[in-house]
Amino acid sequence: MSKTTTPPREFEPAFVAGLKAIFEEKIVFNKVLGLTITSLLPERVVATIAMKPDLIGHYSHNRLHGGVISAGLDAMGGLACMAAIGARHMDESPEQRLHRFGKLGTIDLRVDYLRPGIGEHFELRAEVMRLGSRVASTRMEFFGADGKLLSTGSGAYIVS
Repeated sequence: MSKTTTPPREFEPAFVAGLKAIFEEKIVFNKVLGLTITSLLPERVVATIAMKPDLIGHYSHNRLHGGVISAGLDAMGGLACMAAIGARHMDESPEQRLHRFGKLGTIDLRVDYLRPGIGEHFELRAEVMRLGSRVASTRMEFFGADGKLLSTGSGAYIVS
């Protein structure tokens, strides 16, 4: 009889704290975008981007640039890969798993813009569709504050 291992439902606090530090602080571009992780599970990751008000304190005329949307979706695909890799190697310490992300990189990215990115804050979600030994495939979504789907993405990432 073969032994099957079910993925963990949650990560250890040390792994979550380390991954948040990498994603939100050490990846400077994510910090510039204002990406903040709100949920980090092995099967799905969620983050937010908050718009900054203009010089007179208004949000209504701010439209999130397509490049910001694309970069946010790409970052989320990478984060989903990090979570999946972390879940795959639960036999290692959190520190060992956090060192596995040095070779992670985007191979291909597709973004479909469905609606303009207008609002004060946005939610981004991502999941890994397949995690191979060398390449991972992901699906990402970008939502407005009202819950409407604004953009979708799919990506391929080198993970070895």
